[in-house]
This record gives sequence, structure tokens and C-alpha cells, in this order.
Amino acid sequence: MRKVHIWVSTLSILLASSVASATQWQINNNESQVNFISTKKVNIAEVHQFDKIAGNLAETGEFSLAIDLASVNTGIEIRDSRMKEFLFNVADFPKATITAQLSPEQIAQITVGQTKPLSIDGFFELHGQKQEMTFDVLVTKVTENELLVVSSHPVILSVDDYKLAQGVEKLRELAGLPNISHAVPVSFYLTLNATN
Repeated sequence: MRKVHIWVSTLSILLASSVASATQWQINNNESQVNFISTKKVNIAEVHQFDKIAGNLAETGEFSLAIDLASVNTGIEIRDSRMKEFLFNVADFPKATITAQLSPEQIAQITVGQTKPLSIDGFFELHGQKQEMTFDVLVTKVTENELLVVSSHPVILSVDDYKLAQGVEKLRELAGLPNISHAVPVSFYLTLNATN
């Protein structure tokens, strides 16, 4: 009888530990950033960003990130307006999204102060087009209640994959440029806070 009691007590502790390690994480917009680089005239590159992003990492490992395309910030107001209208067409496609499935066990095993490289398969959806891709990231557990997820190298997007070539051409015409690159490097750092 005593052995049964010990077994039940041990099982209860393991279940409690499992529940405790299952954490919901929320992206902190104020401490996160998604950047992209545009290249014009062959060798002139500029870094831009989006000011509004939201998302979470669920207890089950499901990750989602929504980028508010109307929050594009290039540092030049007229260029922001043109991108919203002619490139992203925010009236019909207000957001870009990233979805992926992570292993909850991998996240739970990261100790405070530790950084772990992960290769994550997911999907990027933009302008009504959805593409599968792999994201190589570095995940750092800053504290028990804070994660930092950083792209270990930029993701290269082709505007042709998302039916944005016509929009890029329109921007080129409006700006009077000889060319704008169709390859766009994207990088990010995301701060996630535990919500339970």
C-alpha cells in the first residue's frame, strides 16, 4: 500500500511540474522589431521597420506573429504612404503573418541565461500569398518570464513570390529610380513575456 502511495505522490508531482512548465508567451510590441532592407540603384540599401506587431507562443508550441503593414516606417512619410497603397495594398491586405510549430519541450528545457539555436519550419503569408519557409533563430531565456527570439540570419523574400513585383515597379516609377531589388532581406528580434 505504501508503494502505491509513493507512486501516486510521484505521479502527482510530475503532472504538476508538467503543468507549471507549460507557459503561454505574448510578444511585447514595445521591445520587439521586424526590419526589412530595400535596395535601389544597385548598391544603395536602406533599413525599414514595422512599428506594430502582435502575436504569441501557445503552451502547445503554436507560434503566430501578425505584422500591421500600415505601420511601415521608412523614415520618409511619402514613401510610407506609397508603400501602403501601391505595394502592400493595406486596404485589402492589412497584415502579414508568420505561423510555426515549436516544440514546447525545447523551450521548457532552456535555462535562464542560456541561448539555444533552433531551426523552425513555418509559413509566411503576405498579399494573399502563403509560402513555406524555415526560420533559423536564437532563443534566449532572459528570465523565467521573458524570452528573446532573434533571427540568426536574415530571411530573403522575393517580391515575385508574393505578387508584389507590380507594386515595386510602381514605386520605382514614382521615385524615378532605375531599379529596386526584388530580393528583400528581413530580420527580427522578438521579446516574449510569460502570461501565466
